[in-house]
Amino acid sequence: MILSVPAPSAPPDPNSVRALLSAGGLHTHVQPIVDLAARRVVGHEALVRTPPGCAWRSPDTLFAAARREGCTLELEHACVQLALARRSTEPGIGQLFVNLSADALVHGALQQWRGGPAEPSTMTANAGGGTAGDLSGVVLELTEHQLVHDVDAVQAALSEWRAAGAALALDDFGDGRSSLRLWSELRPEFVKIDKYFVRHVHLESHKLKTLRALQQLAETFGSRLIAEGVEETDELMVLRDMGIPLVQGYLLGRPQATPRTLVPEEALTVLRSREIAVLPQERQIGNRGLTARSLLIDAPALDAHASHDEAMAMFRRHPDLHAFALVDKGRPIGLITRQTMQELALQNRYFRELYGRRPCRVHANKDPLCVDIHTPIEQLTQVLMSPDQRYLRDGFIITENGHYVGMGTGEQLVRRVTEARIEAARHANPLTFLPGNVPLTQHIERLHQHGAPFAACYADLNHFKAFNDHYGYWRGDEMIRTQARCLSEACDPRRDFIGHVGGDDFVLLMQSPDWRERLERAVQQFNQAARELYDEEAIEAGGIHAEDRHGVMRFHGFTTVSIGVVVVHPGRLRSAEDVANTAAVAKHHAKQARLGIYVLDERAAPDGQAPEPATAGGHAPAQSGADVSQ
Repeated sequence: MILSVPAPSAPPDPNSVRALLSAGGLHTHVQPIVDLAARRVVGHEALVRTPPGCAWRSPDTLFAAARREGCTLELEHACVQLALARRSTEPGIGQLFVNLSADALVHGALQQWRGGPAEPSTMTANAGGGTAGDLSGVVLELTEHQLVHDVDAVQAALSEWRAAGAALALDDFGDGRSSLRLWSELRPEFVKIDKYFVRHVHLESHKLKTLRALQQLAETFGSRLIAEGVEETDELMVLRDMGIPLVQGYLLGRPQATPRTLVPEEALTVLRSREIAVLPQERQIGNRGLTARSLLIDAPALDAHASHDEAMAMFRRHPDLHAFALVDKGRPIGLITRQTMQELALQNRYFRELYGRRPCRVHANKDPLCVDIHTPIEQLTQVLMSPDQRYLRDGFIITENGHYVGMGTGEQLVRRVTEARIEAARHANPLTFLPGNVPLTQHIERLHQHGAPFAACYADLNHFKAFNDHYGYWRGDEMIRTQARCLSEACDPRRDFIGHVGGDDFVLLMQSPDWRERLERAVQQFNQAARELYDEEAIEAGGIHAEDRHGVMRFHGFTTVSIGVVVVHPGRLRSAEDVANTAAVAKHHAKQARLGIYVLDERAAPDGQAPEPATAGGHAPAQSGADVSQ
């Protein structure tokens, strides 16, 4: 007789997430969240951690394994229990941010962690002995936003959590999964900005613009922003200057077992400093958003087979139009101008008898310029530089998807491009791509708001007009670009702002403590580089003969740079105009005294008035014997 022996049961899988949960192997670390205005830690985010030797070393791999086992909800519920348990035993933790998916949020608010209906308050009591019904100070971070399909269910669950005192945060906003609709419908108390937009925000202007847009949305929806992923002091300074209320990242503290009560000294130094960040500027000059639509003239079209008589009748009915498109089945095939018709009539007294009934297409431009209505204006500047100027004279046809919609004129194009470039030049100079008057004024206002002392420097060239007249504008532009390069190299991009206000005039707002040495190097470097832009004959002669501003021919030495400086202290020269005017006075003295650098004592002047000149100090003398007042 053969006895059957039952097979031994298999040992539990050591790599099972359920086994890990049953063994209570999870624990949490916390990462601080800092209030920038108060300069203190106001909360922590709870982050799950696995035990030493665990197969899953990171939360991402742990949750991936849970998805494979089908126990994601169990894992999320366990993480929330752990976090809430810490809150009950560590009251000094401040606001506690707990990650939760929409699925876990809905189901967790309606059932016990392992079955049976329960309220959030019950879960709190079960999770660590906290006071039932009190979730004040708990913030649910809604993750995996792409899974929120039933917003009504989320709203219902949130109402229960909020009734118990909890708040809501949208996590990683801007990472491509987060939803502006969720922000609008759920009205979270907090929105955490994805670290992509924080990383190198001090260098990338598009990220700065995104943060500003998010600030406007936060004000609209009544939310507070939290910038995640802050790792560098330069990033923190920009966020501080922008007024972002809350920050989180390695610079403020890494995740650790115990809560952090103090802000790290490196971060505190930034928050206490009156120095301001130099915000990144948009370097590209263009008219993005301005398209051929702005040039559109609503003009009727002629049929492709229209006669000369019909064309002349059309011109009589529309005396303000210079040309008409010839259209075949909605698509332009030619352009007939008023000037062409008038010239034909003048050249042949029998023109109407000979050509009146014949198609006007015979004398039309059969290869007109057609521009799609969505074409950026900047692309159309090629028309202005084209050797074929008939498009400026005759105009062009505007289309959409190849179909006729209207006409455009060269006059309109010139005006729009000019207006757009004048406006763009207020923000960035088209020659050097350096910031213009608007960002310069904004930076001065920010310096005043933070009470930061700074050196306002006004740089101008000597003998530049003579050089420009003698060698032409192309060589003159190269001289200005050389000036921009030497002055820019003198600036610490984190502390010093440089603006190009027009021509050969530059303004520097310097917070670097060694600003004087930096300017002296810039003067020396420019004066040497400027000599190399002269031809050999001029270099041997020490300059050129050219007319001065009064039309008198005389000898001019090499082009040099003069810089007037005024050191602005808190509470003095309160407006941007006062700062610019005082620096201009200093520049005038520098040119008159034939000096490379001239410093005015701002403290010796009454409030809001230009000071009297101080001693110049004799820095970096200009070309000896030359009149530097030009």
